[in-house]
Amino acid sequence: MQALKETNFNFPGQTGFYRGKVRDVYYFDTIMVMVATDRISAFDVILPKAIPDKGRILNQIAAKNLQATKSLVPNWVISTPDPNVTIGFKCATFPVEMVVRGYLAGHAWREYRSGKRSLCGVPLPDGLKENDKLPHPIITPTTKAHVGHDEDISKEEILRRALVTETDYRLLEEYTLTLFSKGTELAAQRGLILVDTKYEFGKHNGTIYLIDEVHTPDSSRYFYSDGYEKRQRKGEPQKQLSKEFVRQWLIENGFQGKEGQQVPDMTPEIVQSISGRYRELYQQVTGETLEPVDYDRIAVRIEQSILNSLNSVNLQAKV
Repeated sequence: MQALKETNFNFPGQTGFYRGKVRDVYYFDTIMVMVATDRISAFDVILPKAIPDKGRILNQIAAKNLQATKSLVPNWVISTPDPNVTIGFKCATFPVEMVVRGYLAGHAWREYRSGKRSLCGVPLPDGLKENDKLPHPIITPTTKAHVGHDEDISKEEILRRALVTETDYRLLEEYTLTLFSKGTELAAQRGLILVDTKYEFGKHNGTIYLIDEVHTPDSSRYFYSDGYEKRQRKGEPQKQLSKEFVRQWLIENGFQGKEGQQVPDMTPEIVQSISGRYRELYQQVTGETLEPVDYDRIAVRIEQSILNSLNSVNLQAKV
């Protein structure tokens, strides 16, 4: 199976380039071009094999959700000229990610199970079970590490270290809860529960924008709403849509991103299985079937779509 592992374009007027965990980013003064590759990361480690279709799936889901929430919270997007490409304003990124949780799952559950009753300074009640709904959504920020692992951090520590001003942080909290409420509503329309997610924000010309992807299965965890209550009563695992299945496979094979651990062998069967799950995620979240693409020409297609957009009078006018 073919996949888009990386791009190496060189555009006229390009002022910089950054290769992130899963995206290649091209800079042009006040704008940036983000190419969603098929690279996959877990536990803040880039896995050795790329996953066919993953990049365009996440980029297209993000585009739909950014469009659906732009009237509530301003976002960075100018255009999405290609299934793998988003073009938008270059923002000065806040060094924290705003994680919001409506249910006790994933990392929060692992911390709770270990005996902790406070997460990022937010108290948690006793007596909760895995995947229980929390009394109300809670914000549990993390640092945004360029290298290594993101770490939990409290609001108080963020302000003490002056990572974000108090005025800006109040707006980040407001935007986070507004987006989570809208995401919950959109998920319910698809028979899903938005369990937890994360948002990233940045500033452009003094305005705070929502940036990066939004409400994708890589940045969010979803449960199927049908049967949720019954599974909770019986103590059964929830049926979910998220990247958690990749993390669980890694954990079961002795990898959690810790020093000295080796990523298990990603056989063609494993890669194909993960790709299939992403296509299932796309159909469930969007209600649409993913169309096949010609991977032999995908880099040419992406490069041309970017060139066309950069030469667009409408795009230049917006910038």
